[in-house]
Amino acid sequence: MLITPGPLLAQIDTPDELRKLDKSQLVQVCQELRQFIIDNVSVYGGHFGASLGVVELTVALHYVLNTPEDQMVFDVGHQAYGHKILTGRRNRFHTNRFYGGLSGFPKRKESPYDAFGVGHSSTSISAALGMSVGALRKGNTKQQHVAIIGDGAMTGGMAFEAMNHAGSLKDSNLLIVLNDNCMSIDPNVGALKDYLTDITTSHTYNRVKDEVWNLLGKMSNFGRTAQEIVSKIENGLKATLLHQSNLFESLNLRYFGPVDGHDIDHLVEIFSDLKDIPGPKILHCVTVKGKGYAPAEKDQTKWHAPGKFDKITGEIFKKVYEKPQPPKYQEVFGNTLVELAEQNSSIVGVTPAMPSGSSMNIMMKAMPDRAFDVGIAEQHAVTFSAGMATQGLTVFCNIYSTFMQRAYDQVIHDVCIQELPVIFCLDRAGFAGADGPTHHGAYDIAFMRCIPNMVVASPMDERELRNLMFTAQSEGFQSGTQSMTIRYPRGEGIMPEWRTPFELMEIGKGRKVQEGEDVAILTIGHIGNYVPKACQLLEKEGLHPAHYDLRFVKPLDEALLHEVFQKFDKVITVEDGCLMGGMGSAVVEFMTEHGYTAKIKRLGIPDRIVEHGEQIDLHHECGFDPEGIARAVRELAVVTLVS
Repeated sequence: MLITPGPLLAQIDTPDELRKLDKSQLVQVCQELRQFIIDNVSVYGGHFGASLGVVELTVALHYVLNTPEDQMVFDVGHQAYGHKILTGRRNRFHTNRFYGGLSGFPKRKESPYDAFGVGHSSTSISAALGMSVGALRKGNTKQQHVAIIGDGAMTGGMAFEAMNHAGSLKDSNLLIVLNDNCMSIDPNVGALKDYLTDITTSHTYNRVKDEVWNLLGKMSNFGRTAQEIVSKIENGLKATLLHQSNLFESLNLRYFGPVDGHDIDHLVEIFSDLKDIPGPKILHCVTVKGKGYAPAEKDQTKWHAPGKFDKITGEIFKKVYEKPQPPKYQEVFGNTLVELAEQNSSIVGVTPAMPSGSSMNIMMKAMPDRAFDVGIAEQHAVTFSAGMATQGLTVFCNIYSTFMQRAYDQVIHDVCIQELPVIFCLDRAGFAGADGPTHHGAYDIAFMRCIPNMVVASPMDERELRNLMFTAQSEGFQSGTQSMTIRYPRGEGIMPEWRTPFELMEIGKGRKVQEGEDVAILTIGHIGNYVPKACQLLEKEGLHPAHYDLRFVKPLDEALLHEVFQKFDKVITVEDGCLMGGMGSAVVEFMTEHGYTAKIKRLGIPDRIVEHGEQIDLHHECGFDPEGIARAVRELAVVTLVS
């Protein structure tokens, strides 16, 4: 079902059509664009509050800039729905985040208006600065480059690294638009948030600033000298009235603002003026996440990505089940962490800006002095955890698998080389679903298992997750020299009655799940629950494969693998991680080292970028859903019959 746009929005297929409108019509365009986003997300789901908050910023930028010649980079990417709708994708917007449809984030292959692909935060300033330098190298001094950074992304260290560099490149046509809404998915934390709030709420500074710029207008006859004088006066006022120097101008970035990020007329004027001011600069815009939809303004965390809802009543639609359903793995993690922390006073929790997504918020509520949200700062999260571990604390550092990629050096350098027993709980391992390739946790098995002093495990169900967490915090493990990675997927487990008693697990010990003949299936993690379904398909054909759950990919259960290869000459490995360097590779390495010659087929994520879609659709595409596993068994069985 296509959502009908408003009369002005219906005329806009590209920003060229937007720029043909009179400035007086932009208020209506913003109203229609906001309503179109509300109408679509209420029916089809998706991210919500972030894009509502930047409607006016998006319209103003496309109205003033000559996009796509002038380039815009959104950070974080779920701010970009309005941008997509204005740039030729309105009639396909209902496919957003669906399998085979539009990506939920800007994507270079999708549109020339998507200047840079995003998904992880804090990348926009670096990218836009690089684009600006590239344009200058080609002799293009007019092209504009804008980084729209918000939803907490400015707390990421990479943003500060980029600003520090940008301040030294005086000729770059770089504009940083800080979308300051005091939110990421959860409320922003840290000193930067407090600093921006001080600037925003200082009535004295804002009043005097306006007077200074009025003075600038009266002194215009004096030309550039007047601008320099007034700029110095304003800088002095910032330092005096805010009792601190301006952070951004100390990095040699011209600072403008704060301004109302929802005043479209004023924004058009400001962006038009800023185009003519050379060098790197930052515009501080104050916005409201969820602007224009009252429930989203009231509870911005809940409405970050609410799913389908009734746009009139604000009721979010949830499935109603007759029987108790299994919990999500992150809920098992969050509740189990509190349960363990009640027994072990040394336990602390760390998350980089994802307390609700990872369920660390459960511990933050129950034990606020023992759970830390460090902001969008994965590198800091890991080294902060390492520092606490040196003092004898038992640290559960919970990071989405895809975001752990950003802290890889810290895992090696600060944790494993120093033999510190930090516990990494990697949420969203495997396919992340509709968020797509920037969020898929495809590589963690491969990049974690190659690090010395690292145990890598993955639970097949909720009981195993609880027991792995229990084992990792035990005195026996914490007194050792190894760290542990526990990876688990996005979504539900399989056990409605999941609060099972804790049991210590032997590190590196797998298990036989099912006896069988001819073919052995080796799995790691939740994906192993597909095997019984595959076996049901195969029973009708007289095929009865054995099933082994490895539990640990490092260290491998060598005794179990010797049993497998001594009994079976046909083996299938199944994992929801990358095939290159993954669990299947580890099994092949074992087989080669010990002289076994079995026929082996590895199922997992292939060596290509897999796009977005429901997890089961992506598993099917990659051939490790139940049908794919059954097909692999048949293929090996045919080989046996032929030979």
